[in-house]
Amino acid sequence: QVQLVESGGGLVQPGGSLILSCSASGDIFSISAMGWYRQAPGKQREFLAFITNVGNSKYADSVKGRFTISRDNTTSTSFLQIDSLKPEDTAVYSCNALTVATIHSPPSDHWGQGTQVTVSS
Repeated sequence: QVQLVESGGGLVQPGGSLILSCSASGDIFSISAMGWYRQAPGKQREFLAFITNVGNSKYADSVKGRFTISRDNTTSTSFLQIDSLKPEDTAVYSCNALTVATIHSPPSDHWGQGTQVTVSS
């Protein structure tokens, strides 16, 4: 079993910044990629960014320049820094990880429960 736990969400004023964390634990031999998504009320889940185990990253066009993804392979943790927060960034932010349990195992996809980010004055 693999567990992903997000943290760092909360109520933030417009223009503020936030750093979300996603910690992975459990039967993990390696994590090939970690990603972040969000889902606002009444909307579909939206891809934000992912980062590979060697640090290559990709962002959705809608968040380039304001969102920064990073990871610490020693602690199996990914981070999502969000700058210049806007009310439309209000959503549940969830992390995703593609993990391998052993050197011979196929990759498997895992999701965290999500953390609420509310941007409001």
